[in-house]
Amino acid sequence: MFTGVPLASGKGEIFEIILQFMPDWVQIPVLVLIVLLVVGSWVFKLKRKIDRRRARRQGQAVQVPLQHGQGRGADHLGPYAPQQQTPEPQQPSGADFLGAYAPQQPQGNRPA
Repeated sequence: MFTGVPLASGKGEIFEIILQFMPDWVQIPVLVLIVLLVVGSWVFKLKRKIDRRRARRQGQAVQVPLQHGQGRGADHLGPYAPQQQTPEPQQPSGADFLGAYAPQQPQGNRPA
């Protein structure tokens, strides 16, 4: 019974169209490669899960992957990072600080 509604998603249709343009001798290796990638990712995830569970049972520290910005990749400078300088006392600034333009206190009206 055909209702006129395609059952495949848009991604699936695009995938089929791309495969139709390939020669037959290329289609099979491409499909095998995709299947191997999917199965390999499942195996890798399962192995990591088993390793974590074993480490927890044995009381070992679990090696957690580094989070974003924790010292790897192009943003990590390591020993080449600029040295931290001690903060100097901040001078007041902003709209309420007039600096040299503040009105001068009269000299004669000083409390004794």
